This record gives sequence, structure tokens and C-alpha cells, in this order.
Amino acid sequence: MTSPLLAHVDLQAIRDNVALLTDRAGAAAVMAMVKADGYGHGAVPAARAALAGGATWLGVARQSEALQLRAAGITVPVLLVITAPGEAHEEAIAAGIDLIAGSVGIVQEIAGAAKEAGRAARVHLKADTGMSRGGAGQGEWPAVVDAALTAQASGLIEVVGLSSHFACADEPDHPSVPRQLAGFLEAVEFAEKAGVRPEVRHLANSAAMLTRPESHFDLVRPGIAIYGLSPAPQLGTFGLRPAMTLVARVAMAKRVPGGSGVSYGHSYTTARETRLALVPAGYADGVPRHGSNTLEVLAAGKRRRIAGRVCMDQFVIDLGEDEIEPGDEVILFGPGDHGEPTAQEWADAIGTISYEIVTRIGARVPRAYEGLGTEERGSPGGPRRLD
Repeated sequence: MTSPLLAHVDLQAIRDNVALLTDRAGAAAVMAMVKADGYGHGAVPAARAALAGGATWLGVARQSEALQLRAAGITVPVLLVITAPGEAHEEAIAAGIDLIAGSVGIVQEIAGAAKEAGRAARVHLKADTGMSRGGAGQGEWPAVVDAALTAQASGLIEVVGLSSHFACADEPDHPSVPRQLAGFLEAVEFAEKAGVRPEVRHLANSAAMLTRPESHFDLVRPGIAIYGLSPAPQLGTFGLRPAMTLVARVAMAKRVPGGSGVSYGHSYTTARETRLALVPAGYADGVPRHGSNTLEVLAAGKRRRIAGRVCMDQFVIDLGEDEIEPGDEVILFGPGDHGEPTAQEWADAIGTISYEIVTRIGARVPRAYEGLGTEERGSPGGPRRLD
């Protein structure tokens, strides 16, 4: 380890998680969500590991993320799940990226961009079935379908998918889940009766694909589960293995007297003479500042709570009578194999979700990839190649 802070990413774990999810998906294809730099794990390495595990589609949230995958030589279908007005959609269309459309305006923008690009755009129409976020509501859906079919008749777009998104799938018994499922079926029925012939219908995220098999349809879109974190932790781990371990090296260790205030604001005061260690990781790296005096790490064989405020680049731990030296390893979170906290435990401690813990690990933290041989890191072929 050459960096004082390093995120180890186990690509074998990602591949194995996707293999498990692929098995659970049954006849449905698997779209691995690698948005937000692969939930902090690295988009391209995570994508390749997911494809090695059986995924045949990839999903992203930004056009730049989609183009990054293409630049890396990944040629399987990629869906851009947020299509923002005013973007250079022709770049995505030229790269063979599938686009989401949930309004008449976006359908028309995509059609115009397709004309500029000189090729038909592959479009998935999105219905809002109860999340009140993206997609067309019940009253708007007929107009969106009509606009899409008009553009398709002109040769500018090809409607290849129908989609929606659950609001509460992490609570499988929530009453909104069956309502949204019924709403999606109604939206699909309307579109198909109007003349849409989709390649794929898709609704299920990680939680839905693991708990509601009736939501699988033709394609499922797991995200957090790919990286080994449970989308519904109250129901267990589902056999998933966390892929990220965040490790630091002690920068300094020293003894201080009892009554010493520690870090900004002296929110922590030593109860007695003790040994403190400085860990070079802070909120600029993704360690939550609101984890001050709360989050635990593994150091010198024991769990230690952060002592005082988390700073931009560092925090302090109190070891009492235990010894620690500069250069010794501190595990911030990981799979729990050595007794270290997990990302889920960090999330529980500060009242958030594990998604936030891993995705906020900053770009200045190097990633070290392990677990798959280089011969397995290529881009496996999918069901559709680019021209």
C-alpha cells in the first residue's frame, strides 16, 4: 500500500454477486447499474466484473458515464436512465446508447438529435407508476406513447423498452408495491395496444428482484446488490458479499494526558492519559463528518470509535493503553472478515443507507483492484453488438 488511504475493490465479489443475482433473475436479463462510478467502486472495472458474472446490460445516470464505458471498449447495451433536456443527445445516439424518455418534450428532443446523428435512437419509455419522480404520469402517458410512435414512424427513434421504478421495494410488504406493479402492467398494456413492440419491459431494482419475482419481466436492474450490500438490510444479506474495503495507515501516534481536548471544537476529551492515533482520512475522502464521535474502525485488533470531529483530511482514534505505530493498518469498513465494521454498520450508526457510504468515497482515494485475473477483465459480448 503506497497511499495512506486505499479502497480495495474485490472484483471477484462483484462477479459472484452478479452470478447470484443472475440466478435469482430467472428468465430475465440483468442490467448491472454502474452509475456514480460504479457506486464508488470504479465504473469500468465494476462493469467488466458484472459482465463476467452474467450481466448482459449496463445502466448509468449521466451521458458522460455511458460514453466512458464505450471509450473503454465495452459494447453491450447501455441504458442512460436520466435523459436531461438540452444535452447533446446525438453523441449518445451515435455511440449506440439507449435513452429513457418520460415526457413528450424529451421524445421530441431525442428525435431531433437522432436526425442530427443520422441514425435512429433506441428509446425506453418511462411511466411514473407512483414514485412521483421521473416518467410520465397516467394522464401524460398516452401523449408520450403517441409522440414516440410518431417519431418511430418517421424512422427517428425505435421504442425498445417500457420501464418504471419502485418507490418502496426495500419494504416488500409496502402497499405501494402492488399498486405500482399494477400501474406498470396497465401502462404496458396501453402502449402495446397502441402499437409499441418493446424488446424489454423492466421495473425491478435490487430489492424488487430479490423479493418480488413477479416484478422481473424481461429485464432487472440491480444496483447496490452488485456491490454486495443489501438493498433491504432488515431482511438480511441475501448471500451477497461486500466488494469494498477501505484501509488507512496511521500517520502519527502519541501519548497525551487526561483532560486533553481532541480535534476541532474539543467535542471529545480524553478521560485519562492515553494513546491517540491520527488516521489520514476525512470528509474530503468520504468519511462522514456527522460520524464524529460515532463511527468505529478496526485498529490494533479492536474496534475504536472516532474521537472528536472528523476533519477534512484526517480523524483521531483513542487507543487507551494499547499500542499502535505509524504505518500500522486501520480498516475503516469492509466485509467484516476481521471484525471491522461494514458499510451497513456505518450507515446504521449515522442514520443513512449503505449506498451513500460507498458512493461518497472520493476520487482522491486510490482504488486497488483484486480478485479477477486480467484475462477475465475484458468486455464479454452481449446480446447486441454495435455496428
